Amino acid sequence: MQQLALPTRPRSRYACRVNRPDPLLTDWKPLPPPQPETLPGRYVALEPLDASRHTPSLWQAIRGHDEAWQWLGDGPYADEPSLQTALAKKQSAPDAVFFAILPAETRLCAGYLSLMRIDTANGVVEVGNVLLSPVLQRTRAATEAQYLLARYVFDTLGYRRYEWKCNALNEPSRRAALRLGFTFEGIFRQHMIVKGRSRDTAWFAMLDHEWPARKQAFETWLAPSNFDAHSQQQRKLGELR
Repeated sequence: MQQLALPTRPRSRYACRVNRPDPLLTDWKPLPPPQPETLPGRYVALEPLDASRHTPSLWQAIRGHDEAWQWLGDGPYADEPSLQTALAKKQSAPDAVFFAILPAETRLCAGYLSLMRIDTANGVVEVGNVLLSPVLQRTRAATEAQYLLARYVFDTLGYRRYEWKCNALNEPSRRAALRLGFTFEGIFRQHMIVKGRSRDTAWFAMLDHEWPARKQAFETWLAPSNFDAHSQQQRKLGELR
């Protein structure tokens, strides 16, 4: 009886890539951890979170906007003292560095973000705990805040991998990650319990060799020439990559 030849399935690009020998990093050394530094920009500045200084303005920016806390592990808070207590804990967190976000127009805190899950041995860090009040949402300042932090991670600290994770149901965060140049890597099912609910987590990452192109796109998008007299963008950030 004649045997039928089974069709061969072409190997995926992914399979070819992972079957290559891993590169040997002969000069790799553990990197320093992020520090609470001030990172100035054109539209915004990041500075080390200080509960005593930043609580009053953040409270004014976020009060009445409980929806801003929907996907975070804490909040909303009933009053300003409760918020200050929470910010003080973040300020002194041993495993994360929090930055206040200050729009250039006001120099008042309107949100915060952090570098967390810091892995100095492997050069990996995650941006997380992102709180944006309505003052920052969908603004150049919010985009520049992400640019400043990514530039600090890659250009100043020299990290190899920059991560973004969010609840898999958080579509705005997933769209933001892709817009900013992170690559979707998959879903970790039943990864966490947040506010009493089981959470599947969407993972995204940006790598050091990808950063130069991402950096150029950020800087071109953020340039004043990319906006008209009504502050409307001429080209979208994704188009510039």
